[in-house]
Amino acid sequence: MKARYDAIYRDLRDTIEDGTYPFQAFLPSEAELTRYYACSHNTLRRALGLLREQGYVQPVHGKGVRVVYRRHDRETFSIGQIESFREAGARAHFRAETEVVAVRQTVASAETELRHGFAEGTPLTYVERVRRINGEALIRDRSLFLTSSVPGITEDVARASIYEYMERELGVTIAMSKRTITGERADERDRALLDLDGIDYLAVVDNLTFDAQGILIECTQSRHRLDHFCFRDTAVRQKV
Repeated sequence: MKARYDAIYRDLRDTIEDGTYPFQAFLPSEAELTRYYACSHNTLRRALGLLREQGYVQPVHGKGVRVVYRRHDRETFSIGQIESFREAGARAHFRAETEVVAVRQTVASAETELRHGFAEGTPLTYVERVRRINGEALIRDRSLFLTSSVPGITEDVARASIYEYMERELGVTIAMSKRTITGERADERDRALLDLDGIDYLAVVDNLTFDAQGILIECTQSRHRLDHFCFRDTAVRQKV
């Protein structure tokens, strides 16, 4: 049952992140963990598999499961998974607040089609938000949502979580995201909305999100104050 192995995964993840199981230490044995969580070996292995996929642990044949996670001083955003700003805050233990700057209806231009892939003339919802972390305005998001797939976006929805609204209210399956990360000089809009504290360059993440049918439903550019963020991913070498 997903709820069970997911709960075990989250509990183990939290104990790794808080240092209960430090970097390079081994987790308790599988027998100990199944007793502690009162679960089957298969359920535990699924939870451990999620931890490995997210870069928290590495199974070592004949020895156990070693912790390979190290906490970063900066707020960390994951490249390899799709999560909302609120979910990132809960995972990385920072206070996440969203200020909605704009929500309005628009249509895709020829430039939008060329740059993002939405066909010219397609109805879109434009959303601009400022993300505050522990009180500081550190991220500016500019998003276009496919209105036919994600109708009814309001300021309240944008302030809370559009992803949560999509999944829980609209039944949209968020299936895949493609991302590009670059560095850019801050523009006038960035300087007006963000607490840049003299920082002149931003980490810029361009994100294209697709539903289960492979339809492009969102494109978002997130402009991050560079000195506060660490983007992480986990790579596994494939055997040839």
